[in-house]
Amino acid sequence: MVYREIDSPIGPLLLAGDDSALRSLHLPDRGKAALPDPGWEPHDRAFGEHKRQLDAYFGRRLHAFEVPLELEGTPFQLAVWSALRRIPYGHTVSYADIAAMIGRPRAVRAVGLANGANPIPLIVPCHRVIGRDRTLTGYGGGLDVKAYLLDLEGAEYRMPGEPRRMPGPF
Repeated sequence: MVYREIDSPIGPLLLAGDDSALRSLHLPDRGKAALPDPGWEPHDRAFGEHKRQLDAYFGRRLHAFEVPLELEGTPFQLAVWSALRRIPYGHTVSYADIAAMIGRPRAVRAVGLANGANPIPLIVPCHRVIGRDRTLTGYGGGLDVKAYLLDLEGAEYRMPGEPRRMPGPF
């Protein structure tokens, strides 16, 4: 496996994979870069198209990634991650929505676990999954990063503890 660190507005991103595809993308932890696996080799020019598309995404010029990925997981996880890739830019869904999308409406908790195990966040947009009441829920990069990404995309959500908004004039 080779890796490359790239700068982003949310901090340094660590991309890792092989000659054919990206296998993992690590978000910063409290602003600090993730550490590569000791067996990985640094490669400053790896993942050039991934970097170009990530830069375009953060610049609001790209709404859908089209880069080679290699996702490894259980059949259930792969189904969840495939569903995540179908959530349009600027939209959010709930864990229950994802469970319904994959034909497993009672597997909401399992969907949450699969979402949290996503090895390629941002490109496989797990940040677009929020609570049924539109409240932000956990995110590997932290809720502040999740809010930043959803704000970047113009998605609607509410922060935990924020009062529920009622539709219509009162």
